[in-house]
Amino acid sequence: MKKIIVTGSNGLLGQKVTELSLQDPEIELIATSIGPNRHNLKDGYTYEELDVLDWDRLNELVDIYQPDSIIHTAAMTNVDACEAERAQCYALNVQSVKNLVDICEKRDIQLIHLSTDFIFDGEDGPYTEDAEPNPLSYYGETKLESELVLKNSSCRWAILRTIIVYGIVNDMSRSNIILWAKGALEKGEPIHVVNDQWRMPTLAEDLAACCLLAVKKNASGVFNASGKDLMSILEIVERVADHYGLNKSLIKPISAESLNQAAKRPKKTGFILDKAIVELGYLPHSFEEGMALMDKQLKSLS
Repeated sequence: MKKIIVTGSNGLLGQKVTELSLQDPEIELIATSIGPNRHNLKDGYTYEELDVLDWDRLNELVDIYQPDSIIHTAAMTNVDACEAERAQCYALNVQSVKNLVDICEKRDIQLIHLSTDFIFDGEDGPYTEDAEPNPLSYYGETKLESELVLKNSSCRWAILRTIIVYGIVNDMSRSNIILWAKGALEKGEPIHVVNDQWRMPTLAEDLAACCLLAVKKNASGVFNASGKDLMSILEIVERVADHYGLNKSLIKPISAESLNQAAKRPKKTGFILDKAIVELGYLPHSFEEGMALMDKQLKSLS
């Protein structure tokens, strides 16, 4: 048995880790998040309320459950909000990792940490795990600093870098690009979509599977864990329209510069996935397969 604590379990990725762990008899999961449990499945795992910045509560839970691994999905990921609310962003994205590293070092616990393509400037994507980072935003800076905290620690750690996570759960606290585009186009609303940035969107189930693979394989080091299709943001939205048979003439291409966003975004990221595929057995779905899976889940929720 592997005993795992997951932070941020009310988020999209955290809920998918919970669901996947329920399908594995060799995993005992302790799901933790702020506030009551938002997952519609309540049995087969333990839920504990936890603010990852609450040092005493964090220590208490680790002492009670004595996990083999902690999967740290809790983070502040709204890139523009991170630019404006820097103290909160630093606390959630860096200080929480420092707290977890301290705990994992003392108790020999493996720490799985989620990072991002936004540690790169987008001038030379797709990237390998050892490419040189150069973040353009405060969000990217904090995620890079959190990686360095791990790399300079003596705990057993693995970093999973990902890109635009999408999916559907019963109680969504935030939308994502697929749901946003589908919702607007179904209402007949014109949408402005960036045509000069490229990404590899990641199905939440795939990323959750990679988290659990990293635990089971006792993974160590940095792994790219995104989807496998590199496309412009415009193409992502056009493929959503094609998939659902929606009106593509409502999609209005614009440049990223015209949006005047608070935080700068990298132009072209994307990842080389070979290391995760070979060492972890990571097998991401295609974008169309991911949307088809979301369709089934949306129908089951309605």
